[in-house]
Amino acid sequence: MDISRPDIKRKKMRRQWVAAAVGVVALAAAAFFVARLKPAAPEVERATVWTDTVKRGPLLRQVRGPGTLVPREDKIRLIPAETEGTVVRIRVLPGAKVQPDTILLDLVDPTLQQELLDAQLQLKGAQADYINTRAKVESDLMDQKAAAATVVADHNQAQLQAKTDKSLYDLGVISGLTYSASKGKADELVTRNDLEKQRLTLNEKAIETQLSVQQTKVDQAKALLALKQKQLDALSVRAGISGVLVELDHQVGEHVTAGTTLAKVVQPDQLKASLKIAETQARDIQIGQPAEIDTHNGVIDGKVTRIDPAVLNGTVTVDVELAGALPQGARPDLSVDGTIDLERMQDVLYVGRPAFGNENSTVSLFKLSPDGKTAVRVPVKVGRASVNSIQVIEGLQAGDTVILSDMSRWDNTDRIRLD
Repeated sequence: MDISRPDIKRKKMRRQWVAAAVGVVALAAAAFFVARLKPAAPEVERATVWTDTVKRGPLLRQVRGPGTLVPREDKIRLIPAETEGTVVRIRVLPGAKVQPDTILLDLVDPTLQQELLDAQLQLKGAQADYINTRAKVESDLMDQKAAAATVVADHNQAQLQAKTDKSLYDLGVISGLTYSASKGKADELVTRNDLEKQRLTLNEKAIETQLSVQQTKVDQAKALLALKQKQLDALSVRAGISGVLVELDHQVGEHVTAGTTLAKVVQPDQLKASLKIAETQARDIQIGQPAEIDTHNGVIDGKVTRIDPAVLNGTVTVDVELAGALPQGARPDLSVDGTIDLERMQDVLYVGRPAFGNENSTVSLFKLSPDGKTAVRVPVKVGRASVNSIQVIEGLQAGDTVILSDMSRWDNTDRIRLD
């Protein structure tokens, strides 16, 4: 027969309640500590990030931009049509080397042929009118000279007669009336002689004027004929300079008007680089700054010669004069990359340029720990930038290693682990 022991049952239940309470307290403490733990730092594969070490020393500031090789303004010739015409023959194709007298294409214009003939006839007519006018005025001048000579002779005779009559009058041989008549005639011929001289001078000047008018008509006719002859010669379109024909856009049978560009000839050994620099980087570029042009087949030294004052599509055009010899294969419109030296800064703290980071701003970079296994986000104040480097003002020290890659995926964490 079992004997009931209520005290033992109460002790057993008390131990169970104590154990349950201890378990609850333990679970609560564990939950509390787990809640206070920070999330584990995400892992990043080291091979996928780009790092650089902060350095101190000289920093060469540069800007870079793409561009093309273009002919210098004084080494390019656009050949316009001097008159309208129709293309009848193409003699040279683009890419060929040409000389100043090389004929590129032939035009024809029947109207110009008729105008040339008319100009020739006008010249002949003007020359004939000049000859006739000269013959007439020279004949009139001879008649005037003959009349003047007669007056001179009469004047001399009258002067001699008056002198003789004066002597006879003094001797009482002739009367005073006879002497007065001879003296009056001599005085009259003096006046006539002076008038004839003046008339002869005026006629000579008038002859010069008439001949000058006719000569002007002859010169006008010659100039018109020379113009028409030049236009006719221009129907055989010549290169004008030594170089390479780069454009010839017209076909046989095509009609062109005066002023239309027929061809383009350049001297390929006289090129410059036309670079497109981002407007945010072009503010420090100055005329005369040194530059290097990479043609992908060699690097050429140069200097900045022109900066376009306008901004087009977010870029500024900068012209660079090339100082060195052009490499093999350099030609107009060849794509190049240009680097312009802005200034050399001495004894500055700098690091490689991060994926996202503008000049004179504050950026967030991950700085590696000394063992290189973790990286912590730090704010870094940066100054002036170059193509591949940027000045560090605050936030880093020489020897620090930072991640320059795009870390936007980890914007919500301040610490990462490198695997």
